[in-house]
Amino acid sequence: MSGRDKLWTLVLLALVAAQLLISVLMHRGTALTICSDLLYGTLLLLGTAAFIPNILRAPAGSRSRLFWILMSTSMALWLAYQVMWNWFEVVLQQEVPTIFAGDAVLFLHLVPMIAALALRPHQGEESRSARLGMLDFVLLSTWWVFLYIHTVIPWQYVNINENAYSTNYNQVYLTEKLVLLVALVYVVYRSRGGWRQFYGQLLGAMALYASSSYVANWAIGRNIYYSGSIYDIPLTLSIAWIAVLGRFAHRYSLDEADRNSQSLLPVWLMRLAMLAVFSLPWLALAAELDHSTPPAVKTFRVTLTLLTLVLMGAMVFWRQRLLAIELSRLLVFSRDSYQNLHALQDQLIQSEKLASLGRLVGGAAHEINNPLAAMLGYSDLLSSSDLRAEDRGLAMRISEHVRRTRALVANLLSFASQSPSRWSAADLNSIVQTALRLLHPQLESQSITTQLEMGLAVPPVTSDSNQLLHVTLHLAGQVCSQASPDRPATLHVQTGTDGEWVLVEFSCDCFSGDESWRLLEGDDAEKHASLSLSACRRIVKEHGGHIFFKSSSQTIFAFLLQLPPTVKSSVQTSASRERPGLRVAATQSS
Repeated sequence: MSGRDKLWTLVLLALVAAQLLISVLMHRGTALTICSDLLYGTLLLLGTAAFIPNILRAPAGSRSRLFWILMSTSMALWLAYQVMWNWFEVVLQQEVPTIFAGDAVLFLHLVPMIAALALRPHQGEESRSARLGMLDFVLLSTWWVFLYIHTVIPWQYVNINENAYSTNYNQVYLTEKLVLLVALVYVVYRSRGGWRQFYGQLLGAMALYASSSYVANWAIGRNIYYSGSIYDIPLTLSIAWIAVLGRFAHRYSLDEADRNSQSLLPVWLMRLAMLAVFSLPWLALAAELDHSTPPAVKTFRVTLTLLTLVLMGAMVFWRQRLLAIELSRLLVFSRDSYQNLHALQDQLIQSEKLASLGRLVGGAAHEINNPLAAMLGYSDLLSSSDLRAEDRGLAMRISEHVRRTRALVANLLSFASQSPSRWSAADLNSIVQTALRLLHPQLESQSITTQLEMGLAVPPVTSDSNQLLHVTLHLAGQVCSQASPDRPATLHVQTGTDGEWVLVEFSCDCFSGDESWRLLEGDDAEKHASLSLSACRRIVKEHGGHIFFKSSSQTIFAFLLQLPPTVKSSVQTSASRERPGLRVAATQSS
C-alpha cells in the first residue's frame, strides 16, 4: 500500500471514529448537528473523489469507463443532496423541512448506480447489443422517474400534504433500494473473479446503507431521530465502506471480462421495459377512477401519464428501428456466412480431390519407375553397342528423355510425400525450375509458354523445400489461371535478390498496368485469399517471408515471393518489406 493510500485510509478511519465519538459523547444540539453533517459531507466528498480516478484507468470508449462514470455520478448526486441538507442545518441552522426538494436528488442518486450494473462490464458483449440493452434501461428509468413524480410530487406541489408525501416517498425510496440490492445479488451470482469480489463488497455496503436508512426512517416516525444520533453511525460506516471500495477497486483485476458467461438480464430488461410501457394506460385509468384523491392531483396524474406514454412510445419506436437495423445486419451476415460455407465446402472437396490425386500419382510413379529403369538400361546398352552414328544418336536421345522423365517422377514423389518438415539450406532457383517442370504439361494444354530468368549468385534460403515447392506451384498456377483461353500467354518467372531478401516474381503478360505491390495481409488477405492461398501465406510467414501481389478489378495477376536468405546482411531495413524490388544479377532463359 502506498503512502497516499495509507494516509487516505487513516483519514477515513478518523472520520468514522469521530462520528462514533460525537454520537456517543455529545448531547443533542446545534454543535452535534453541525459536526455530524460536516463529517457526513466530508465522507461523501472522499467517496466521490475515490471513484473518479477509476474513470481514467478504464480504456477510452469501453463499457467499464461508462460504468465508472455512472458510479461517480451516483456518488456526486449523493454528495449534492448532503450539501443541500447541510445548507439548512449548518448554514441556516434550522431543521430540514418535511417536504424537502432535495429528496428528489436522494431518490435519483441510485438510478445511475442501477444503470451501471445494467451495463454488465464484467461481460464481453458487442456494442450493438449493449445499445439495445441501454435503451431498455432508459425506458425503465423513465418509468421509474415517472413513478416518483406520479406518487410523490402531487403531495409536494399540487396538493401539499406532509403525511401523504412522507408515506409515499418512503415507500418509493425503499422499493428503489430493494431493486438495487436484487440487482447486486444477481450480478454477484453471474460474475466471476475480481468483478465478483467488487460486486460482493458493494452489495455489503449498500445492504448496510439500506438497513440503516430504514432504521433511521423508523426513528424519524417516532420522533427520536436527530442529526448526529447513534442512528447515523451505520450510515457513516456504509459511506466509508463505499469510499474504500472505490479507492481500491483497481486491485480487484477488473480489466478482464468474462466473455463466456451468458446472462438473461437483457431478456428481462426488454420484458420489464415492455411491461412498463403497457402499465401506463392502466395507471392513467386507475388515477381517473380513484375518487379518494383531490381533483387537482387526479388531473396532474392523468396528464403526466399521457405525456410519459407519448415519450416512452417514441422510445419504443426508436428501439424497434435499432432492432430492425440489427436484424438486417444479422441477415446479411448469415447470408454471407452461408455463401462462404458453400465456397469453403467446394474448396475442401477440391483439396481432397487433389490429395487423392497426389496419393494416386505417388502410387503410379512407383509403377512407372520400373519400365523407365528397363528403358534406361536398354537405351544405355544400345548407346554403347556397335551402331551407326544415326542410330546411336537416337538411343542417346531416348536415354536423355527417360532420365528427364525419371527426374519428373522423382519430383512428383517428393511433392506427394507425407514426410515431416525438414529444414535446410535450399537453392530457390532449383525449386522454381522443378515447379515449372511439374507445371509444364498443364501450361502446354493451356497454350501458355514460360520465360524463366534466374538470378546468378542468389543466396540459399533456410526452408522446407517441399513446402516452398508447393508455394511456387500454387502462385504460378494462380497467375496462369487468370489467363484467357482464347489467346496465348506467357508466364514470366524471375528470381533474384534486392540485397536483403531473396525474391521470386510470377507474372503473366496478358495483364498490364502500373499497380504497385501490396502485402497480402489484413483486409487484402480476407478479400483475395482462397483456402490454398491462405495456406501459402501461412507457410511463407513460417519461413520469415512475405507475399506481395498486384491486382486489377479484383483479379490477382502477379505475385512476389519474398524470403530471407540463410545468411543475412548485418542490417535489414523495413524499406524492402514496404517497397519490394527485384534486382537480377544475371539471367538465363528457358
